[in-house]
Amino acid sequence: MRVLHLVGGITWIGLLYFFNLVNVPFQKGLDAETKKKVNPDLLSRALWYFRWSAVLTVLAGLTYFAMYILGPAVKNANTLGGADLNVWLVLLSWLTYPIVLFIVEYLIIKRVPALTKDGRIFAVVMIILVAFVSYGLIRFFTAKLSVGGYTTPNNVYSIGLGGAYGLVMLLNVWGIIWPNNKRIIAATAGTGPAASPELARQAFIASRTNAWLSLPMVLFMATSEHDWVAFGK
Repeated sequence: MRVLHLVGGITWIGLLYFFNLVNVPFQKGLDAETKKKVNPDLLSRALWYFRWSAVLTVLAGLTYFAMYILGPAVKNANTLGGADLNVWLVLLSWLTYPIVLFIVEYLIIKRVPALTKDGRIFAVVMIILVAFVSYGLIRFFTAKLSVGGYTTPNNVYSIGLGGAYGLVMLLNVWGIIWPNNKRIIAATAGTGPAASPELARQAFIASRTNAWLSLPMVLFMATSEHDWVAFGK
């Protein structure tokens, strides 16, 4: 599971950085005729690996988290702390946090263009939302697992946060980035109706959000095996 998670993650995040650091500035220098020749094949291939590597990364990560991180923590809380927890109910409850965060982000991107016109304003909004959800997750794991003298282990906090960011990123890929780019590619290739200019902006905002979210995600994943000061016992 860890190998699949790492291979999928390397592919996914590598392509994410390619899109944000290479492709976005590169596209600005292409004329319409060149885009028509290059983009349908190039972006279709890149986005195929992009979206499916995201699925592999998250599915392998969720399986590993449930079986080898959250499962033992729940068992210890039940045995040592006298809790009465079900690992699947805890997992499903945890999943609601990134899902709700994505829904709010999706509605802002799709319904409130005033907040996405300036990327800096949207960034401030997302920082507040992510901070709020992160605080909620820490309180959630503490309330569930720190019972009867048993303390929530650091890897539950770290992967719980990093994994939540990864889930938001996956939902951005399949909920905004891929659907919008699919319509843009079809319009560019002449196989679909004209694409609204807002689609490119929405996909860009979601992709840039993923690029920034990947930084704390990697940080928390990398610190999951150690007692980090932020979550010190």
